[in-house]
Amino acid sequence: MIDLEKSIFENARQIPLVCAHRGSAAGNIPCNTLAAFKAALAQGADMIELDVALSADGRHYVFHPGMERAYLKTRAPLRAMPAKKIDRLRLYNPDGTKTQYGVPTLREALRFLRGKCYINVDKFWTDVPGISRVIRECGVEKQVVVKTGDSEKELRDVKRYASDFMFLPIVRGEDRVTDRLSAEGVNCVGAEVLFKTPGDACCSPSYIRSMHEKGRVLFVNAEVYDIRAVISAGLTDDVSVAEDPALGWGRLADLGFDIIQTDWAGLLKTYLLSQRKA
Repeated sequence: MIDLEKSIFENARQIPLVCAHRGSAAGNIPCNTLAAFKAALAQGADMIELDVALSADGRHYVFHPGMERAYLKTRAPLRAMPAKKIDRLRLYNPDGTKTQYGVPTLREALRFLRGKCYINVDKFWTDVPGISRVIRECGVEKQVVVKTGDSEKELRDVKRYASDFMFLPIVRGEDRVTDRLSAEGVNCVGAEVLFKTPGDACCSPSYIRSMHEKGRVLFVNAEVYDIRAVISAGLTDDVSVAEDPALGWGRLADLGFDIIQTDWAGLLKTYLLSQRKA
């Protein structure tokens, strides 16, 4: 179990941390809901990843922008709807049946997760000042791990509004920013890395070793959101669940990654614990 009084690097030393992608959704429980977060925690998740979307009148919701048609059966994006309308909506399960679950606000989610786990805030770049304000108002500054791309605009916003939060720049291929950000006063605790082949620079043993020597963690994605989007060289949930966990999750752990994001939190946790005992 993680200790939120310790650094994220310390917590990841024994076995990789499990990050539940949008919680654990199955059956009638949709992703990005408090019920999905509760399920993920029950399965041993150390971190919950959630997405943030804005309403037309500026309220922050936990929802993946662009997925309105899939999860809400509407073509209208949340950003075009006022909060009053969003609050009346109900999410749909994988069978296309309406559920009793509404779209939670970011405040509701952060308050629910307070003191329970790390919170990985995705889509942070959509409103760095506003999301940062909600995080502080909910008192979860020590739990959140925020991320953006490595564009100069996004990094300027992080430095201005959220330099004290644990921050992971999203790095594709080669890391050009973590050393600079740390030198500029950003609490850059590591990087989220995307790579197409095991030969990419951000997947190399020398890079991973150098990050660990600096006390930084490396976050990797095992989930598959689109089979055409290769973000972890095929070392995925699909391979791990349908074939052998050693071929996906095991290789990521052996490479030295510290946080593995997955849609199968319980299975990943069980596998990692079994390997530690072996």
